Amino acid sequence: NQSVLEASEATARASAASLGDVQVSIAAEVALSYITLRGTQTLLTIAYNNLSSQMETLQLTQWRLQAGLTTSLEVEQARTETEQTRAQLPVLQTSIAQSRHALAVLTGQPPAALATVLATEIPVPQPADDLALSLPAETLRQRPDVRAAEEQVTAAIARVAQADAALMPNFQIGGSLGLSALTLGALTEGASVVSVLLASVSLPVFDSGARRAEVRTQQAALDQAYRTYQATVLLALKDVEDALVALRGDRERLLFLQRAAEAAGNAALLARQRYRGGLIDFQTVLDTQRTQLRTQESVASVRIALSTNYVRLYKALGGGWQSDDRSALSTQDASEAPRS
Repeated sequence: NQSVLEASEATARASAASLGDVQVSIAAEVALSYITLRGTQTLLTIAYNNLSSQMETLQLTQWRLQAGLTTSLEVEQARTETEQTRAQLPVLQTSIAQSRHALAVLTGQPPAALATVLATEIPVPQPADDLALSLPAETLRQRPDVRAAEEQVTAAIARVAQADAALMPNFQIGGSLGLSALTLGALTEGASVVSVLLASVSLPVFDSGARRAEVRTQQAALDQAYRTYQATVLLALKDVEDALVALRGDRERLLFLQRAAEAAGNAALLARQRYRGGLIDFQTVLDTQRTQLRTQESVASVRIALSTNYVRLYKALGGGWQSDDRSALSTQDASEAPRS
């Protein structure tokens, strides 16, 4: 009947929505791996730049030692800073290679397939500056898990209607009454005639208890589906709010850290110049170089976090998987469901 059809169609749509959820998750994983790769490449460039600066400082201390203007202590301190930075390079290079491998596997390719394509460094992709940080609640409905929960409620409602319909009388007699049942012996035994008539009769009046129990079972399933839907919507709301708050915080941090990095770069340059002229001690040079490296790495890390939280917002909103065409879904196989 109609209720059975509606339940089946809703279940099919729920399965299609679950497929969409998997597709969005895979797309998000690809994006996150790509962001990690580009972010690590940026950190590697920062390390190389700082290594170059530290090598210049080391050379400067060696010249000053030869001129009798400093001690070997400053030379060894400069060498320590230089080698510590150099030690970071293999770690970052390993992380870059592993990120390339992860991307290749996620896109169905051998681990080394993207080595050439992704060898050149480019900046971490950033979300648009004018990205809206407030969204209508209705956008949550495009999340595949919310869609799936909605359809499970729809299917449960249809099953309740189906169980209710089964309580209605269905007057069909499937027994037989022929000459063999009208023999003299059969006519004197009324119960035998009744048993012949009822042998294949199925009327709700005879199993109403079981059918009422089925109604209660389906009603309980509906209540559970509704609670699951409520929990899914609340989780979706939390995911979106968390991503929006993180994006807002990352934007503010990036602004302040960029200013700090610029100031740290200027301070490091001035410190080297003043040290060359013998106006400050070497410890000040070391401190400014460390601060410069730390602020540059912080800027890169916040850029990575900003892009990462943008991907999380994409995932929290259901990504690119959208479909309001329920009639089309009801006739499609799950394998033909809309793809992100």
